[in-house]
Amino acid sequence: MQRQLRWLWLVAMIAGGVPSRAFGQKSLTWQQLKDQFEATNPTLQAGRSGIDEARALEITAHLRPNPNLTSTIDQLDPFSANPYRPLGFALPFVSASYLHERDGKRELRTESARKNTALVASQLADQERLLLFNLRNSFVATLQQKAVGALATENLAYYDRVLTVSSDRYKAGDIAQVDLDRLELQRVQFETDLQSALVGLRTAKIQLLALLDDHTPVDQFDVTGAFEYTEQVLTLEELHETALANRPDLRAALEAVEKAKTDHRLAVANGSTDPTFSVDLARNPPIPVYFGFSITIPLRIFDRNQGEKARTELDIQRNERLQQASRVQVFSDTDSAFATWNSTRVLLRAYKNKYLDQATRVRDTVSFAYRNGGASLLDFLSAQNDYRSVQLNYLNLVGSYMTAASQLNMAVGIEVIK
Repeated sequence: MQRQLRWLWLVAMIAGGVPSRAFGQKSLTWQQLKDQFEATNPTLQAGRSGIDEARALEITAHLRPNPNLTSTIDQLDPFSANPYRPLGFALPFVSASYLHERDGKRELRTESARKNTALVASQLADQERLLLFNLRNSFVATLQQKAVGALATENLAYYDRVLTVSSDRYKAGDIAQVDLDRLELQRVQFETDLQSALVGLRTAKIQLLALLDDHTPVDQFDVTGAFEYTEQVLTLEELHETALANRPDLRAALEAVEKAKTDHRLAVANGSTDPTFSVDLARNPPIPVYFGFSITIPLRIFDRNQGEKARTELDIQRNERLQQASRVQVFSDTDSAFATWNSTRVLLRAYKNKYLDQATRVRDTVSFAYRNGGASLLDFLSAQNDYRSVQLNYLNLVGSYMTAASQLNMAVGIEVIK
């Protein structure tokens, strides 16, 4: 495989006219790609700012009411008979009051704000899950196009050797001009495969760089990783359990229900009356100084919080239904992803154990027979097409398998398949 990839890079550099030192300057593994994505993706950075904002709202929710201070001076007489004592009959008055919140309003506000922060964090985790799926698909597409390009390069080299032998046979009068022309026309298939792979490779890299918010030139960016099928046994029951424990959207739905319940309790608590306690200090001649206490209690003749109570109670029911829908979606996503992954795995097993070797053996046998006059041109072209189709189908199946594995990882919420 490494020899094939070197062939691909050599052809790509010649086709693009890019110096060889420009390549390989930045080559990332999947883990390095993931780490850079988590550190630089602007969507994730904006989401983390949302979590910080939610934490700031926790501070606001936890604050106590501020006390009130009132200061008054009355009975000022600037037209007194004694102009030197304008404050002789002044009555100073100072009062302080404080609103006491009952029924745990402050604690419930704080609890609601904290649950909102947890909900925002889970929503960000779910957004990251979806973006990682896109990142993984672009990573797989890059590896797939590199493998297809390597196969096309190898096929071109093999076919050029056949053309050289056929040209010698034509010069010796062993084959006709039309047979040589048909052989040369067949070469365009391999050239098309190579050019398509180069375009697909460049497109996949552009998508990766966009997700990374990386402005590295495409020709100086590369990824490395194994592009192959490996047998791995997973059961649907285990995947269901893993998904229920790790899907962030399901966790967000659960947290939304808990927050709705807290908001309803807060709405009920807000319907209670809060007394205001006051203390005052004043002077009223002939009393030099006096103080007093007072309490103000709002009369709850009308419950002005009925609408909020009803709204929050309905919000609980709505979020419970959304939680149920999220649970159903988790099972649906997992079942669909598992079916796709398992079906691709069955096909790949057949290709790897049988069809790849058969296609190679048939191509080499028919090619040898054709070069020595033991097979017709039609048989030779058919064998070449069969080999090309089997090899390309296998690489595409490997890409589909890795994409299905990525979809399965997204469905359960964690990487169960590396």
